[in-house]
Amino acid sequence: MEYVNIGLEQTQREGVIALLQTLLADEEILYTKTRNFHWNVTGPRFHDLHEFFESQYSELEGTIDEVAERIRSLGGVPLGSMEGYLHTARLKEHTGHPLDADGMIAALLADHEAVIQSLRQDLATANEKHGDAGTSDFLTGLMEDHEKTAWMLRAHL
Repeated sequence: MEYVNIGLEQTQREGVIALLQTLLADEEILYTKTRNFHWNVTGPRFHDLHEFFESQYSELEGTIDEVAERIRSLGGVPLGSMEGYLHTARLKEHTGHPLDADGMIAALLADHEAVIQSLRQDLATANEKHGDAGTSDFLTGLMEDHEKTAWMLRAHL
């Protein structure tokens, strides 16, 4: 870890970086799952869901970049391998046969809700345990983005 003089001790930064690495892994798993569903959705709602999933994975791509850059700004090195993501993530990838459209929506909704719940805990930990209000604020914004996506997914069920 490189030296960063931003008013946080190395142990504080290490704690926050660990939270962010797990979040990065979750976002990567969610991105891959969303892209998989984009490719494999079928049925009468194909066109709408194909575009809807594409807009979601595009947003997640930006989120992934922001999380990785936050890790770098704190002096860390973001995870960068599927092995690392799978080992670190709280979410699980989708394997096996493709789900039907409603199954895909329900699976993505469950993952977004899980990320929201994790973010609620992580933003409090970043602020209260590690004294990093900046990361706490950053995580709050991400949580709001996931809440909006979850609402949109719910509207499709």
